[in-house]
Amino acid sequence: MTATTLTDRKNAAISRGVGMTTQIYADRAENAEIWDKEGRRYIDFAAGIAVLNTGHRHPRVIAAVKEQLDHFTHTCHQVVPYENYVHLAERLNALTPGNFEKKTIFVTTGAEAVENAVKIARAATGRSAVIAFGGGFHGRTFMGMALTGKVVPYKVGFGAMPGDVFHVPFPVELHGVTPDQSLAALKKLFAADVDPQRVAAIIIEPVQGEGGFYSVPVSFMKALRELCDQHGILLIADEVQTGFARTGKLFAMDHHEVAPDLMTMAKSLAGGFPLAAVTGRAEIMDAPGPGGLGGTYGGNPLGIAAAHAVLDVIKDEGLCDRANQLGSRLKQRLESLREKAPEIVDIRGPGFMNAVEFNDKTTKLPSAEFANKVRLIALEKGLILLTCGVHGNVIRFLAPITIQDNVFGEALDILEASILEASGK
Repeated sequence: MTATTLTDRKNAAISRGVGMTTQIYADRAENAEIWDKEGRRYIDFAAGIAVLNTGHRHPRVIAAVKEQLDHFTHTCHQVVPYENYVHLAERLNALTPGNFEKKTIFVTTGAEAVENAVKIARAATGRSAVIAFGGGFHGRTFMGMALTGKVVPYKVGFGAMPGDVFHVPFPVELHGVTPDQSLAALKKLFAADVDPQRVAAIIIEPVQGEGGFYSVPVSFMKALRELCDQHGILLIADEVQTGFARTGKLFAMDHHEVAPDLMTMAKSLAGGFPLAAVTGRAEIMDAPGPGGLGGTYGGNPLGIAAAHAVLDVIKDEGLCDRANQLGSRLKQRLESLREKAPEIVDIRGPGFMNAVEFNDKTTKLPSAEFANKVRLIALEKGLILLTCGVHGNVIRFLAPITIQDNVFGEALDILEASILEASGK
């Protein structure tokens, strides 16, 4: 069956609201490679949007899930609990940043983790307001949309958002916003719009995902922590996209000198199986009453089993170091193209959470057109890429950290050829 036929069927059967970046219909996948229904091979630099840090079908992840299948697939932990759920919570409590007692809950998606983090923060503080940042992405549920700092396509057409959510500019000096200006905007918000004593939490991605892979400066995160402590506000780190070795450390917050009160996780936590978590200070996590948190599929046994294997793989295969090595190679290759491709204005990102940003070489304005042109040329050559950024002019790189050296080298060659072709070279 051809991709055209499948696309026709998709258009007839599935809401157009479920957007598709490619018209590739997967047939099978292994590590960093996908083969479609027509037998064509692609190198996957999207990894299900940062879900597959350990690659497609890592043997240890698959073995763990198969073993769990032989025991049970679902009981609902709130009805009949199981030890693996408890053990994984213990592991995350020990591994997440912060030298204090922690507790964890498991849910199913990143957006659900964010929703629960806000619920927990409100229950713990008795306050309702939440502050987020421009360009941030926190999910497609209503609270997730309200927190997200981008209207199109995430908020447009969905009506009024939940109240008591405020935004301030994210510090991106490339676009004229310094850390001092972001802090000044927070203080202005406290003076003009919301009493800080009414703010339950500030939520921030240590490296913005959909927003363009901009990292929070260490000085800014420290100042944010101090501001939260001053006003009794909880700091939530959204590590849904940054977690599990992607940034060269297990968590992006490990790059900072301070710890959040709550952390949300999902995506690569379970190597392709739906699982998300909230981990935080024990006394804060215990604020909601019994039954206030949870969900029928939260902490599904298959996802829990996969997550244990993922944590083992990250440690045993040295994926944090591997991420730093791969990211360094990728950024060096991109740097070598600057003179030949003047559209490149920035190359960035910790570990293997990297991005390249493009401007129009004539107008010097952000060029989503050029970024998309590179993406489409690369796709035709067999490399799957994703764009992002408020202006849509950024290509982000999310290949599995387990990618083989020869496959990685092949991908870099395709990437270089695609950028040069788009630039007219």
